[in-house]
Amino acid sequence: QVQLVESGGGLVQAGGSLRLSCAASGRSFSSYGMGWFRQAPGKEREFVAGIGWWSGGTTSYADSVKGRFTISRNNAKNTVYLQMNSLKPEDTAVYLCAADSKHGVGSREMYEYDYWGQGTQVTVSS
Repeated sequence: QVQLVESGGGLVQAGGSLRLSCAASGRSFSSYGMGWFRQAPGKEREFVAGIGWWSGGTTSYADSVKGRFTISRNNAKNTVYLQMNSLKPEDTAVYLCAADSKHGVGSREMYEYDYWGQGTQVTVSS
């Protein structure tokens, strides 16, 4: 069983930055693909960013965040990060991290993730 705990959310003005962290339990973290998703009120959950299992692994981003957000991981600390810069009000959402223990690539598809955190709220004011 893997537990994921997000932190780092909060209230920030448009144009500001936040760094989210996701701490994972378990000894197999280094073999998991990891992803960040978000869900705004009244909207479906959507992919934000993903990273492959190896340190410095292949990354992918939603078009809406490309060039502003950066996903990274530290396998020694069992932690994945999401650095969010130039935040916009439309980035307001609950941000969730997810772990994929089978494919290890940080997919854009929710169904490929088998562990999810509870989420952390990010609110961007205009």
